[in-house]
Amino acid sequence: MNLTLSRPVAIIDLETTGVNLATDRIVEIAIIKIQPDGTRQVKRKLINPEMPIPQQSSDIHGITNDMVKDAPVFKTVANEFKQFILNCDLAGYNSNRFDWPLLMEELIRAGISFDLTKCRMIDVQKIFHQMEPRTLSAAYKFYCNQTLENAHSAEADAAATWEILLAQMQRYPQLGSSMDSIAGFLNEEPLVDFARRLVFEKGVEVFNFGKYKGRPVADVLKQEPQYYDWMMKGEFPLHTKQKLTEIFNRTMLKKS
Repeated sequence: MNLTLSRPVAIIDLETTGVNLATDRIVEIAIIKIQPDGTRQVKRKLINPEMPIPQQSSDIHGITNDMVKDAPVFKTVANEFKQFILNCDLAGYNSNRFDWPLLMEELIRAGISFDLTKCRMIDVQKIFHQMEPRTLSAAYKFYCNQTLENAHSAEADAAATWEILLAQMQRYPQLGSSMDSIAGFLNEEPLVDFARRLVFEKGVEVFNFGKYKGRPVADVLKQEPQYYDWMMKGEFPLHTKQKLTEIFNRTMLKKS
């Protein structure tokens, strides 16, 4: 079964200094873009994260401080990557919770906006975990009957993710053959912020952490506006702060 594409799909994989969306940075980015006719383009770069790479991270992906010291900082290539994924659907492995959110953080930090509301976002890991809970290497072995060489190389991982998605379509006819049908199968909840500090419940934004977990964001900000100041000064992702500010401004406008 072939995947029917109505527009290109961009498959991402990042290697990073760590896993904190607010404070960690990209050290390698690879995006494979698949066109509707099946042709593919690859954009890959090492990135100087402008911070030391912890040894435990280097032990995982093999990228050292010396390897990136002469690499470009993300800001200098930000628009290049934005243009590469423009008008694409988006995919990856654990990408809805990590790779795309972290890339959006880097774009925001570089002063570049990107509207994801019209993108279908397919997380291959979610299909895998719903069907066959495993790791990426095990998924590649299970679905493609191959050993994943160069695991934790961004391009190798992104390429393996694409092959897994195609194999999943063969194995699970209920996925359908389009990005729309796969997105419908996954039934991802609407996003407020990528880090999911804020989530929707019955169409209302609520806090998803801390002492106000489960309470409507607007109600808390009306009663305790200093909580907004605390979050804006805290180590929260920039995208979380952007969405919080949107809700705060909307709430204060209604209040006045």
